[in-house]
Amino acid sequence: MFDIANRAKLWFAISAVIIALGCFSFATRGFNFGIDFTGGTILDLIFDSPVQIASVRDALRPFNLDNATIQLAADHSDVSSSNNVIIRTVDLPENLRLDVMAALRNSLGNFSVLRFEKVGATIGNELIFNALMALVISWALIIAYIAFRFEFRFAFAAVAALIHDILIVLAAFSFSQRLIDSSFVAALLTIVGYSINDTIVIFDRIRENLKIHFKRAGNLPDIVNRSIFQTLTRSLYTVCTCLFTTLALHFLGGETTKDFAFALTIGFISGCYSSIFIAGPLWLTFKNMSK
Repeated sequence: MFDIANRAKLWFAISAVIIALGCFSFATRGFNFGIDFTGGTILDLIFDSPVQIASVRDALRPFNLDNATIQLAADHSDVSSSNNVIIRTVDLPENLRLDVMAALRNSLGNFSVLRFEKVGATIGNELIFNALMALVISWALIIAYIAFRFEFRFAFAAVAALIHDILIVLAAFSFSQRLIDSSFVAALLTIVGYSINDTIVIFDRIRENLKIHFKRAGNLPDIVNRSIFQTLTRSLYTVCTCLFTTLALHFLGGETTKDFAFALTIGFISGCYSSIFIAGPLWLTFKNMSK
């Protein structure tokens, strides 16, 4: 049996390096916030002939605006194309807006502007604060539940694994400069739910093995290893099933779902890693520290 518990320092070091590089990227590169956070421009256009989202996105690509939110008004039975197109993108200076509209006209034909306006951020500072508070409150409730169901050391290890997963996803988005918008918040909440579920399964098995092998309580690393490997098949099947979906969404879905699928992919991989290599060994570390 591969010894996971006694190699805790190695797993912690791998995570620490990635998170440290992520923190350096946070400080130097920051994040690529979308218009949900920064505000932007809305163009409501009516073309002389129906156009498709892919064609509009191709016309915007030379301006690095192909990640804009594009909506079609389904004004006839063919919902894949429409004369009426709504483009929501970053704040466009006047000269860039005129260039974009000229490119759309050259690529897709003549159109009329129904609406042009600058919009503020849909996720304001107050909503961001509320989201963070909700996350902190959820961690506190997780600690309370796991402490009641198991013990405080399990609770703190589980929340530390969740924070680990969120930092890994944030690091990936900072490294890649992928767009962070409201769907990213939804992805984080999904990742938290997935990760805590996987961790609880392993912790439950550790608790059961502690009862069964209570005479060997002095050899806790063996119990942690036994518990991890007893649930390993379940953990791998679960993450592979999730990854099949997120990878299909990333590679076969539309442009607007790629960043969401990327966040889920990184989060599910990190969640599986933290459940197997971080949560159990971290509980063991806390247990040894309390002796």
